[in-house]
Amino acid sequence: MHTKYLAFAIPLFLVFMGLEYLISKSQGEKFYRFKDTVANLTIGIAERLLDCFSIGIFYFYYDFLEKHLGIFDIKSGIFSWIALLLLTDLLWYWYHRLGHEVNILWSVHIVHHQSEEFNFTVSARITIFQAIARTFFWSILPIIGFNADMISIVLLIHGIYPFFTHTRTVGKLGFLEYIFVTPSHHRVHHASNEQYLDKNYSDMFIFWDKLFGTFAEEQEAPTYGLTKPLKSYSFLWQHFHYLLELIYACRQTKSLSEKLKILLGKPETINPNVRQELEKRFIIQYKENQNSKRVYRYVTIQLIGLLIGLFLIIYFLEYLDTTSQVLWSFFILISLINCGALLEQKRWIIYLEVIRLILVSALLQFNYPSTEILLGIGCSGFLIVAFSKTLKNQYFKLVFG
Repeated sequence: MHTKYLAFAIPLFLVFMGLEYLISKSQGEKFYRFKDTVANLTIGIAERLLDCFSIGIFYFYYDFLEKHLGIFDIKSGIFSWIALLLLTDLLWYWYHRLGHEVNILWSVHIVHHQSEEFNFTVSARITIFQAIARTFFWSILPIIGFNADMISIVLLIHGIYPFFTHTRTVGKLGFLEYIFVTPSHHRVHHASNEQYLDKNYSDMFIFWDKLFGTFAEEQEAPTYGLTKPLKSYSFLWQHFHYLLELIYACRQTKSLSEKLKILLGKPETINPNVRQELEKRFIIQYKENQNSKRVYRYVTIQLIGLLIGLFLIIYFLEYLDTTSQVLWSFFILISLINCGALLEQKRWIIYLEVIRLILVSALLQFNYPSTEILLGIGCSGFLIVAFSKTLKNQYFKLVFG
């Protein structure tokens, strides 16, 4: 399958999200909240965008390891495919478990658990940093002797399956509960209830948890999210807050051994006051007002545009030159940051809008070079500098009323 056809996963997943929303409404439940959904999708868009550039690197990495360090020469066959799938899931279990038990790994995995809802959009909360971290665990596969083609296909299947376990619309599934990871099992994993903490790490096959003593059955209704809620929908804060907490905690210690204990220790070893201090510095509390609906409309329009843009970039990536790829990618990433900043009514969003304008102008100039466009970019830059205060006032009047 040509990689450009992976673009169709976007509308397909959106259809499933829409169906889940309609089913939850018919059940009299409210499984979707606007800000939470926007935060989930923006993180997912960023990861899928960066996947465009990393997927080839990961393939080359697996191919290099198999050809230079592979112990066996494993051929394609029914038993080798089954063995590869089981090994992939076993390695995921240990990556996932350590991702909850080791602070430096938790710093890249925590993003997946920040949502206080549980629906299909939560499955999108994967970052490129998490993809890199788990790739090191999967490095064992090519060293054993599985080739890059087999690994890539199994990882694709392994990546699709958990999308369907992130839902509350499906109850328990009878005998399947004993073999596969079901929505019921994964609801437990995302819960912050004390009896559910650090349980059900498996991705496809639940028997790993039963084998290693980390299984818990869903009994009481789960409460979702972190044990200490994040209180922010900022794209940047969601990605980097825990890394900042680790840096802050390390700076408060003197010896290297103490710093290593923090980085390699469990999340509960971090003083909760660290986050409170950082939130005072970086998170400005805001209140909903009569203009929030206007902001939501503006964010919705941007989000729709970003999803369409992501589809087009993935589909036409091989036809775009390197400069266009970089400029479009920066435009999307800045727009994702902008969505989170709008939800939190940050006053510096005007600068992001200016950067987006510059990036669009650069794309036009690069693809349709002409003196008129270049002159227009120069005039726009001059007007932005000359009338920045007026533009700010008008922008905030337009967006926030």
